Amino acid sequence: MPLKIAFIGAGSIGFTRRLIADLLTVPEFATAEFAFTDINARNLAMVTDLCKADITANNLVPRITATTKRRDALKGANYVFCVVRIGGLEAFTHDIEIPLKYGVDQCVGDTLCAGGIMYAQRGIAALLDFCKDIREVAAPNCLLLNYANPMAMMTWAATKYGGVRCVGLCHGVQHGHFQIARVLGLEKKDVDIVCAGINHQTWFVKVNTNGRDRTKELLKAFERDKEYKRDEKVRIDMLRRFGYYSTESNGHLSEYVPWYRKNDKEIMNWIDMGVWILGETGGYLRVCTEGRHWFEAEFGKGKKPEPMRYTKENRSEEHGSYILEALETGRVYRGHFNLVNKATITNLPADAIIESPGYVDRFGINQVPVGDLPLGCAAVCNASISVQRLGVEAAVHGDDELLRQAFMMDPLVGAMCTPPQIWQMVDEMLVALSPWLPQYKKSVAAAKKRLAKGPLLPTKKTRGAARLKTRSLAELKRAEKKNPRAGH
Repeated sequence: MPLKIAFIGAGSIGFTRRLIADLLTVPEFATAEFAFTDINARNLAMVTDLCKADITANNLVPRITATTKRRDALKGANYVFCVVRIGGLEAFTHDIEIPLKYGVDQCVGDTLCAGGIMYAQRGIAALLDFCKDIREVAAPNCLLLNYANPMAMMTWAATKYGGVRCVGLCHGVQHGHFQIARVLGLEKKDVDIVCAGINHQTWFVKVNTNGRDRTKELLKAFERDKEYKRDEKVRIDMLRRFGYYSTESNGHLSEYVPWYRKNDKEIMNWIDMGVWILGETGGYLRVCTEGRHWFEAEFGKGKKPEPMRYTKENRSEEHGSYILEALETGRVYRGHFNLVNKATITNLPADAIIESPGYVDRFGINQVPVGDLPLGCAAVCNASISVQRLGVEAAVHGDDELLRQAFMMDPLVGAMCTPPQIWQMVDEMLVALSPWLPQYKKSVAAAKKRLAKGPLLPTKKTRGAARLKTRSLAELKRAEKKNPRAGH
């Protein structure tokens, strides 16, 4: 039987098209069957047509099927990629706008903080249904490769409660590795690294070149780089104060800790508006909205991007295709993966989902012992792990008390809000996001009553410290001509 690879949330153009291109650079996958599924039939059809056009342009013949019936797509699948965004842009808007009323200004809002916690509540509710289908209709020992955020919480839920093999995948380590090589004046291939922690808070604890430890040289090297000194103020400050460089972008990292997004003036001291990911308020929501509008408008007119070329040089650094290649062919792959800690990082909890080095071959994904993280780095990670654990258990059990405790323990939410504000914010988010929270039916009803009864605490009317207008397609094209850094 040919290999079958399924994609849940295949209407996501970025991940689906990129991963198909990566997979089809592997000769052994030329006859694989790809099964796409999504709840949005229009997006699913557009992405399917785009991938088929790419395949034709590359003179390949793998079969792609597309269906809104998830179990049909998963039937007999050997591997399943999860690339979903539960609730889409509508729910994502609530993740950003409601916390903003309470002074919680997020750049991304998909991993931690108020937005990430609520994203997990939606995602985990759906993910457990995916896992049930995988157990019942997929091939035995099927592997779920999760790209959906919040990575750690989703992977934790799938592993502990889903009953399936699961690995979480992200590209933050690769991007940070490139930056380190650049400031050291070297090619990435000439810099060996060990990176360990939790997803989006992973630390480059060892940086070697020609057998020489360069870790302590990184602060001065980053401070010398004019571009990174402007763009990565939060990351460089964390490097200055904790001694190790973090994987995550300036905007992402700023919302995971309590120190950099306390008020409008302080936020502007730590971010740059040249690119959304450097800290713009609601930046990811804006570019996702603009990107979706562009795709629908251009594709709706019959315009398609240039076909992707399936060549070795064009293969991305996303881990997914390399993992499948290693498992199926035995070619060894070294990467960084999100898996249950056990005893890999000895001063993080055993049940947490960590991101750490590992190798893949025919025998599976094998973690490499890391030992203790530096104490400060472990402390930052442990604060987030407490939020993640509460968030996972809240989502699985529909427990709004645990949900509120997750908000309380979140570093940025806790820095900005009082307990009564947190309780009211959670009520608002439960009600606004109720279409995607089936496990919270009773809690939503109670929250509606409290909000209707009042009295309500005052909230702010603000667009945030660094909000940019969501642009039309015409505005986006004009802006990109003037400043390519500001594009989508």
